[in-house]
Amino acid sequence: MSVYAEERRADRAADAEQRRIDAAAAEARRVEREKAADERSARLAEQRRGDRVRAREERARLRAERRVARGEALTAGNVYSKGTLALVTASALGSLPAQVLHFVGISPMLLPLPLAIEGAAWVMAAGVAYADERHLPGWVRWFLRLLVLAAAGFAASINYTYGLHLPGLSDTDRQAAGIGLAAVTLLGPVLFEIRQWVTTLSADTNSPEERARRRHDRLRRRQHRGIAWLADRFVSAAPFGQLDFETAFAHAWEIETGTDTPGMTPQLHERAARSAAALTHAQRAVVDPAPPRRRIGTLFRRRPVTLPTPASNQDESTETCVNRSTGDLGVSAPAPITPAPAPAALPAAPVSLVKSTDRAPVGAVAAESTRPRRATGRVPESARSKRPNRTADELLTEARTATADWSDRELTAEGIRRAVHTSPAKARALRDTLRAERQQAAGPGEAAA
Repeated sequence: MSVYAEERRADRAADAEQRRIDAAAAEARRVEREKAADERSARLAEQRRGDRVRAREERARLRAERRVARGEALTAGNVYSKGTLALVTASALGSLPAQVLHFVGISPMLLPLPLAIEGAAWVMAAGVAYADERHLPGWVRWFLRLLVLAAAGFAASINYTYGLHLPGLSDTDRQAAGIGLAAVTLLGPVLFEIRQWVTTLSADTNSPEERARRRHDRLRRRQHRGIAWLADRFVSAAPFGQLDFETAFAHAWEIETGTDTPGMTPQLHERAARSAAALTHAQRAVVDPAPPRRRIGTLFRRRPVTLPTPASNQDESTETCVNRSTGDLGVSAPAPITPAPAPAALPAAPVSLVKSTDRAPVGAVAAESTRPRRATGRVPESARSKRPNRTADELLTEARTATADWSDRELTAEGIRRAVHTSPAKARALRDTLRAERQQAAGPGEAAA
């Protein structure tokens, strides 16, 4: 019995232990399930919160987009553009029925005419916009505008006539109806053309660089017509697309002016050279000022310079200088002096091609010379030799002696002036006197012959 009881107790203990283990495992599984449920609930809650946040952000974004769209739609440009289109549509709706009724009242076969007239005006207006977009020549745009004006004017005249003949209205109301229909007919094309004009100007305003480039091109072609013409010839002579205008203009400028510097011309280069020379001269004058000028009187107190025996060319130069000086002083030039025979030729000393840098000593005395130093510049009155004053009788006597063997053809004032060394006026008077004396001496018979 004791063994059985112990086994029963052991079995019960084992069962209890098993139940305890099972309970612990079940508790653990419950805890895991609750934990997984809590985590799932947290994830769902977080997802719902994220969805709500994203929904709010999406709604805010949509509101912002709608606000921006409304702001863009309500800008001055959009309002003007869309408002103009609305007015154009209203104008077409107001003018077309009157034209239809007018032509249909005449004959139902004329129904296509108002559609063609009104359509022609709007098609030509669209052609003006297309010409502006393609940058076609100006005459194309003005031709299309004239067609628009012709079609719209004809439609306005029809509507004005139709308004004047409306039944059941007073004369004032008919006049107002006719003017209103004509104005509405013209209002649409005019507004559309103004809208296109403003759009073109605003497009040009949005590209200032392009406008500046076109202005620069016009100014350059106006101020440099010859060079621009030559550059155009270069571009047209080259294959298409291989030579641009800027390169051709640079080549043309270098050919015309001789320099590759833009804007530089030979005249400007000459002015720049003169300015640079003047600036260099001024700088040298500041750095190395000129020595003080000596008075002219001191030139005549200098000691004579002794020079070697003058050669024949020196004598000739001396004679030339004396003649020129006496001519300036108004004194008769003496007869040329026969130069002394030149000495025998001496062996020429070797000439050095290197410039000597040896300087004369400071205290060196000038060499003496038998020939007096000639003053440079204008000789003052006090230094000039006194000119003998000859009377009229003395001049006449000298003239008779000098022209005694002259013929009548040689007897001229210039010859007399050179012979007696007098002024041209006195020479003319002496000529007249001598001719008169010769005529008197010839006698009346020879004079008549």
